[in-house]
Amino acid sequence: MTVLALGLNHGSAPLDLRGRFAVPLDALGERVQGLRQHLARAQPEVAILSTCNRTEVYVGLPALGASACPRHAMELAEPAIEWLAAQGGTAPAELRHHSYLRAGADAARHAFRVAAGLDSMVLGEPQILGQMKAAVREADSAGALGTTLHQMFQRSFAVAKEVRSRTEIGSHAVSLAAAAVRLAQQLFDDLPRRRVLFVGAGDMIDLVATHFAAQKPLQMTVANRSTERGRLLAERLGAAQLPLAELGQVLGQFDIVISCTASSLPLIGLGAVERALKARKRHPMLMLDLAVPRDIEPEVARLPDVYLYTVDDLAQQVQANGERRQAAVAHAEAIVSAGVKSFSQWLDQRASVPLILALQRQTETWRQAELAKARRALARGRDVDAVMDTLATALTRKLMHGALSELHGSAGEAHQQWADSLQRLFLRDTA
Repeated sequence: MTVLALGLNHGSAPLDLRGRFAVPLDALGERVQGLRQHLARAQPEVAILSTCNRTEVYVGLPALGASACPRHAMELAEPAIEWLAAQGGTAPAELRHHSYLRAGADAARHAFRVAAGLDSMVLGEPQILGQMKAAVREADSAGALGTTLHQMFQRSFAVAKEVRSRTEIGSHAVSLAAAAVRLAQQLFDDLPRRRVLFVGAGDMIDLVATHFAAQKPLQMTVANRSTERGRLLAERLGAAQLPLAELGQVLGQFDIVISCTASSLPLIGLGAVERALKARKRHPMLMLDLAVPRDIEPEVARLPDVYLYTVDDLAQQVQANGERRQAAVAHAEAIVSAGVKSFSQWLDQRASVPLILALQRQTETWRQAELAKARRALARGRDVDAVMDTLATALTRKLMHGALSELHGSAGEAHQQWADSLQRLFLRDTA
């Protein structure tokens, strides 16, 4: 098997294009099965990772070892590219322009770096590891996670754990949630007098809301499609709860609006924000849209009294503040490289399994044939020692015949290679 990683992320594609490929967690299993059926002829293993920063397809396909050539990898990946392009409603050519393709060891390196937070908008952010584990569980539940992808992901989790325990990546990571609070403090120097609305109740909102709660704003409110999940988050934060359907009616009451849902269409439109600003008598609003696809229509950014930031904007704020620690990165990359080397060796060993099985079948055929001859000779009354000597000689000649024929029939560099191989295989103790 070889592994392919095909995807687009914050570095390769703009926010709105990424939004077209985003897959909600509860739809991952269905998408995994759809891709697997599309690639049915190749009998693939499949997993899909989708976050606000990336959508990636991991595919295990038959190939030779860990290092399939780029051309061969592209041929194997072409059906996956076509399928993914269709999911995002775009042309394959556009997807190729904004995506990346990794094969074999490079695909493993990519997965390991993603799990460790080295490929994230915010260096070392811990959320991606949980998101990757959830993606793997969905693929496994869908029956699409075979031995190769299972091995790669388990090793990626181990590498991520080692990176966090042996380097300072984790301790220096500044989450988007912390960046959101810092941005709010820059705009409003009196957060304890501000009202904050959280739209959604998923992991990102949970994290951001926890950071904001530490600043003790005047009021916090949670609006979510699922009333029960919204209620649980509101109770934990000591916040009020708002039905999502009433969002447009009360939007103007809030100074800070933070939204991150799995909606495929914007929940907050230009008209609703214009009405909210009118009700606020043009007092400014900070709006943070952390969703992919967007929850807030991008045209809102043109309004003079609204400060609208996307998840990409927040990442740029984090990087501009110098959170990257190069020494920790170098140490983490070394851990990743060691993990990639180990996985590549495992892949190569698995590629040798058919050859090993064929050799075992061949030698077993020889053994059975020579044993049958020996039993017939013994039945005819031949001397036991003579029969054993004939058996041993025949097996030895069969085992050596192919190698010696290649040695005698070769010349120049090939002859020397065969001589060196035979030396290592049969004369190791005498070298």
